[in-house]
Amino acid sequence: MAHSYVRRISKPQMMIVVVTSSSSIFSFCFALSLLAFFASAHILTDTEGKNSDLFPEVLREEAVARLYELGKVSDAEGYLERTFLSPASIRAGNLIREWMEDAGLRTWMDQMGNVHGRVEGMNPSADALLIGSHLDTVVDAGIFDGSLGIISAISVLKVLNITAKLQKLRRPIEVIAFSDEEGVRFQSTFLGSAAVAGVLPASALQISDKSGVTVQNALMDNSIEATEETLSQLKYDPKSVWGYVEVHIEQGPVLEGIGLPLAVVKGIAGQTRLKVTVRGSQGHAGTVPMSMRQDPMAAAAELIVLLESLCKRPKDFLSYDGQCNGFAVESLSGSLVCTVGEISSWPSASNVIPGQVTFTVDLRAIDDMGREAVLYELSDRMYQICEKRSVSCTIERKHDANAVICDTELSTQLKSATYSTLKRMEGEIQGDVPVLMSGAGHDAMAMSHLTKVGMLFVRCRGGISHSPAEHVLDEDVWAAGLAILAFLETHL
Repeated sequence: MAHSYVRRISKPQMMIVVVTSSSSIFSFCFALSLLAFFASAHILTDTEGKNSDLFPEVLREEAVARLYELGKVSDAEGYLERTFLSPASIRAGNLIREWMEDAGLRTWMDQMGNVHGRVEGMNPSADALLIGSHLDTVVDAGIFDGSLGIISAISVLKVLNITAKLQKLRRPIEVIAFSDEEGVRFQSTFLGSAAVAGVLPASALQISDKSGVTVQNALMDNSIEATEETLSQLKYDPKSVWGYVEVHIEQGPVLEGIGLPLAVVKGIAGQTRLKVTVRGSQGHAGTVPMSMRQDPMAAAAELIVLLESLCKRPKDFLSYDGQCNGFAVESLSGSLVCTVGEISSWPSASNVIPGQVTFTVDLRAIDDMGREAVLYELSDRMYQICEKRSVSCTIERKHDANAVICDTELSTQLKSATYSTLKRMEGEIQGDVPVLMSGAGHDAMAMSHLTKVGMLFVRCRGGISHSPAEHVLDEDVWAAGLAILAFLETHL
């Protein structure tokens, strides 16, 4: 009679299968099946002695490896650049689909290039939880911005698949890798998520990149039908969606400063972008007396200093005459940021007093009323300065996005999941889970037009982002995965 047995040795993840038989194919196959079973179960065992329910092989090692692998998918040599529907973007999307399918998800790409992976759970007709972030990058990017949120979500669902819990979810879960958030190629942010949320206008199809290629052309070049009708079909029915959750690197230094890997996001700052054009009198740099000049460069310099002063000390500039109130002024003191990122002059010669100077203003605050009060005061004082200097001034509003406040219920659940994760990983933790505001825009801003949203921030070294120096510790990638796993377990 054939005999087979499994002997466990020294380390719990190692075992020897011994088969004794004259020629028993059945016993041999049985032994091989046992070996395969224990090999697959090994993924749930931490070789460092951690509890097996922390799943380091998937949520840390594999997730980190995939982040670095995705970080190599680039349209440029020597640095990371992956823009909307570029060749690298398509390759990245295909890679993400493979990982989604590995996690047991049904996958597809939609008519805006977004990549989806979905599991229906026990009740396919229930409203779905969406989890996502963006797969596109800025020029010379880091590997974690956007990608971390996608890969963390896929890794968590893979753990649920391995533990046979994926089909026990009470509601469908869908991971979305949005095709465009950064807006690098077409200078129009949230093309992917705005389409899903139903707030992308049909006119967006005709936006051109620097080469004259439109969004519609880019889609058609990738065999994607792009019409006003197909765009409208992308919109999700709000009744079919329970909520949206996004994991993202902080892109700031707060978490590193307080020594914690995770924070809950309370909201995303509203944003206004201005284009300011100052026109004066062009002339010879050596012959026009200083007292007779109408110099738009000097005027622009004064305007920029005004902007900095107002944003540093809004209380010194804002009155209480109905344009603002005490709450708005107080909230502005902690959230208002203003930036001049571009400046140009014409004719831009060292020996010519310029005839025109143009610069941009990026102004953000968590309080929309306060942001409007700052813009009102800024514009009024800018016009006064230009009039005093005998130059003309034109202020154009190029972009507006209202602030988004994250949903209280989702934030509470994410906070609880984060607390339990930190306690499991680090033991007792001092204080509460931090709650931060996001000064950067995220796909959650667009998705807030569709459903309630919640976000988790993950610590990044030095607060550096949009740079090859962007870095997240392996342990923090692990912590993010565990927090989302704990959150999803409330949906089992």
